[in-house]
Amino acid sequence: MQTIKNLNARYAIANHVSFKESDGLMVAEIDNAHATASICLQGAHLMTWTPKGQQPVIWLSPAAKLAPGKSIRGGVPVCWPWFGPHATQSNFPGHGFARTVMWEVIGTRALKDGATWLAFRLVPTEATRAQWPHSCELVLQVAIGTTLDMDLGTLNTGSTPITIGDALHAYFAVSDIAQVAIHGLGGAPYIDKVNGSAQKQQAGPVSIDQEVDRIYYNTGRDCLIEDPAWKRRIRIAKLGSRSTVVWNPWVEKANKMGDLGEDGYHHMVCVESTNAADDVMTIAPQQEHHLWVRYAVEAF
Repeated sequence: MQTIKNLNARYAIANHVSFKESDGLMVAEIDNAHATASICLQGAHLMTWTPKGQQPVIWLSPAAKLAPGKSIRGGVPVCWPWFGPHATQSNFPGHGFARTVMWEVIGTRALKDGATWLAFRLVPTEATRAQWPHSCELVLQVAIGTTLDMDLGTLNTGSTPITIGDALHAYFAVSDIAQVAIHGLGGAPYIDKVNGSAQKQQAGPVSIDQEVDRIYYNTGRDCLIEDPAWKRRIRIAKLGSRSTVVWNPWVEKANKMGDLGEDGYHHMVCVESTNAADDVMTIAPQQEHHLWVRYAVEAF
């Protein structure tokens, strides 16, 4: 069993990473020459990433609650091994169980460019095996520096194929959602979940002035979150994902959620790299699937 003491003894790196307890949960704190970040071991949940001298890029709700077994509002939740509600079991957790169970640290390293690399592995339990009775291993690798790289790898260790849905459900910080434009999805078909799952097609950049919950298909291109007030673009590059979810709950739904914070919806947008809905991945025995993303900030 990992503890703060043995985590720091084995995996802490001076001027890079240390471990602490926060509200009963274990958290990795990263502070290197390029950026600061924090990762909760429950869910291997990256909560924050702020390049030095810049505004935060990954948004964590000011009202986020850290509690055993509860998902954290904001950051980059790991959705796995399904996205959204389970296909047949309505009592199974939405977006899977990976974001609310413990992961273990399996490696840390200071990289030559000054970035910090960490790797985490999901720890199966009786409850997770009851929901997912398949032999596989899930590992998340994170590199924190001038960019934020995340690689979610699923290895099928069994003798039969498995089919998964997954996502890196990133919440991005923005100055004012009303001024933001999201580029890279023009022409893509999407399911409008706010409008009865109607099938639509995106025309031009995405702007948000009401509740938005969309699954875009055939989206391998980079997305750009253009934020004029903060004079920056956030570039989202990805591999191993053919769908993208854009989500903002807007006023009414945000008020019902309780953990988004006052006007929280106004300062965040989710642009999620996913394998969602019909875009799921079948992994052959002894093969693996990787969902990889890179987030970078560009001057605008």
